This record gives sequence, C-alpha cells and structure tokens, in this order.
Amino acid sequence: MKRLVFAVFACLLISTSAQSTASASTSASLVTSAKAHMGTPYRYGGTTTSGFDCSGYTQFVFEKEGVSIPRSTDQQYSIGKAVAKSNLQTGDLVFFNTSGRGVSHVGIYIGSSKFIHASTSRGVMVSSINDPAYWGKRYIGARRVKDFSAETKIASIPQVQYATRAEIAEILAKELNLSSTTNEVTFTDISTSHPQFDVIAAVADAGIFSGNSAGQFNPNDYLTRSELAKVLVGAFDIPIVSGTTPFTDVSTSNWANDYINTLFVNELTAGYADGTYGTTKNVTSNEFKLFINRLSK
Repeated sequence: MKRLVFAVFACLLISTSAQSTASASTSASLVTSAKAHMGTPYRYGGTTTSGFDCSGYTQFVFEKEGVSIPRSTDQQYSIGKAVAKSNLQTGDLVFFNTSGRGVSHVGIYIGSSKFIHASTSRGVMVSSINDPAYWGKRYIGARRVKDFSAETKIASIPQVQYATRAEIAEILAKELNLSSTTNEVTFTDISTSHPQFDVIAAVADAGIFSGNSAGQFNPNDYLTRSELAKVLVGAFDIPIVSGTTPFTDVSTSNWANDYINTLFVNELTAGYADGTYGTTKNVTSNEFKLFINRLSK
C-alpha cells in the first residue's frame, strides 16, 4: 500500500507538469551576429572571420542565424521576395550597383536607414543606404529571405510543477483509506463547503497534516521539504529519531528537526550538495521520485 500511495503521488506530480514557450526577436540576434565582426578586413572571395567579401559576409551571418543563402551576390538577389525601400525591415538583404554593370554589392539592413556590409575600403562596417555621396545613388533594391522581425518560438521548456496540500491530502486519504472520526476541522480557512473538506479532515485526524501558527491549512499552497518530512514520517509510521542533523539549515530548534533527522537516519534523504536540506523549498517531482525509490527498497 505504501508503494502504491507514492506511485500515485508521483503520477500526479508528473501529470501536472506543463510547458511554457519562450520567445525571442531574431532581428536582434541577427544584428548582434552581424556586428560581432565589425572591422573584419575585406578579402576577395573571403567567407571566414579572417576576411570577407560582401556576399561571403552576408552568407556567413545568415548561416549563424540558421538561414542558408547562396554564395554570390547575383544569386542572393534572385532569392526571397522583393521589398520596397520604404518597407525595409531588419534582416533584409540590400543590393547596390558599384561596378556600373548591375548588382555587384550586398549588405544587411539593420534599421534606421542603416546597413552593415563588407566594404572593399574598410571591411565590415555600417553605412547609410541614403548616403548621397555614394550608396544612395547606387541602391538597386532589396530581398526578404526571412522575416526577421517576427518572433520565433523557442523550444518549449519543461516547468517544474508541484502538488497542492489539498491534492496531497486527497490522495493520501483515498489510498490509505482514511476517514474523519469527527467530521470537523479547526482550520480557519477550511469550511464545510470546501470541496476537499472530508479528506482534509481525515488527514488532520490521522496527524499527517497540521495547520500553520494562524490555524490555516492553506489548501492551495505547495508542500515544502520540511512539511514533506512530517508527511512521510506520519503517513508511513516511521519511528521518530531525535538528534542533530548534518544539515546546515536545520537547527535542533527547527520544528521539523526530528522529522528531517528521521529521514536522514533511515537514509531517505541526504540533502543537497551544499550541505543544506532545503527546509523552505517546495518539493519537486524529481525529489519525490528519489523518496519513492528509497521507500521501495
């Protein structure tokens, strides 16, 4: 029965795990990647950080952002979709005629009428697409290979989830076949209309749970590691062992000292690597798995 209780308990914790999705602006990432190579010298045919030509530089930066584009300037001008100069966005490829024979130079638009490129005179630098002395009158057009202004979803990150005190009370009462002998509770925040009144009364009668100093049960709060110690000792009738624990955050005056020491003596907990038990930390599902495994031995 003891193994079943904690197997069900673990399933609850695992099943309540969820995922959240983070977002990041790839336009910012692109600009950061591009500017990281400011001052890199120009090298005809260059595609590495030892030296770039214009299209070698744009290809290199785009690859850093996970976007594959062709090697040459004219090939890059043939991909994506055409974009009007008035509608430029960060990440658009901008093209110029510097040879008098059509498309011969490319850079990356970074906003505010600026573009970053590998120039023959100064290497990687930032210039204005409207520069009246040179770039403004040589501008040909732009292509959008990817909309870098859109936010891109990053892989979902599992978030640690916990069970509430009321959920724990319900599982323990059900699996241990507990029932209240008085059908009363003294907790000021639990009325007879509470949906889990019966199970909270049952675990309270069994001495597995108690309220805080204000007489509250706090049904929606999570279980702390100190409270876990009391729950394990009480629910499984583990003989209490008084004494001093090796944990730096557990003094003999701590209300949970004997419960924590009981777990330690019975090799059910070894605490954290920094020498603490983590008295006020909420219990994670992984920590419950460890307790389950140890109780099953």
